[in-house]
Amino acid sequence: MVAPDGPTLLGADAKGVEWRADSDRGPTVAIVRFVYLLALAVWVGEIVFFSFVVAPAIFGVLGAARAGSVVAAIFPRYYAIGVTAAAVALGCAGLLGRGSGGGWWGGVIACLFVGLVATAWAGAVVHPRAQRLRVAIEAAGGIPGEDAAFQRAHRAAVTLNAAALLAGVAALGASAAALR
Repeated sequence: MVAPDGPTLLGADAKGVEWRADSDRGPTVAIVRFVYLLALAVWVGEIVFFSFVVAPAIFGVLGAARAGSVVAAIFPRYYAIGVTAAAVALGCAGLLGRGSGGGWWGGVIACLFVGLVATAWAGAVVHPRAQRLRVAIEAAGGIPGEDAAFQRAHRAAVTLNAAALLAGVAALGASAAALR
């Protein structure tokens, strides 16, 4: 259904009053907003908690040699949650921004896309490479943190994680304007 003035109508309330995607009325929009905000909070919160609480604590208590194995075991789940939450947020942002002509939602979508790509690349390419390097270096009796190739992989992972965090925070800021 298309409204004469533009945006696609998503439904009608109990009284038969139609509402648009950009309207504050309508249960579907409220649900999509809730899921969007939840996904964004999970994604950004996961990055902050792991980066500034979990990883430093693990390395501080166990030392680099033992902590690497623990963190390597966490990373597949970390990236799966991050990619899923970022993808859900991106999909919801696309729905919420429909008919808005870009504006704040265009910025939100761009930020979410950049962050999703950074998270997915880190999880699908960089982490497996770092894991293979770590295992091979340890099998040869070396220390991963002293190996140049492992250091490059680690720097790439940290850079991508920082990019995802910045993109998520930027999306959160733009969301504040888009949802007002």
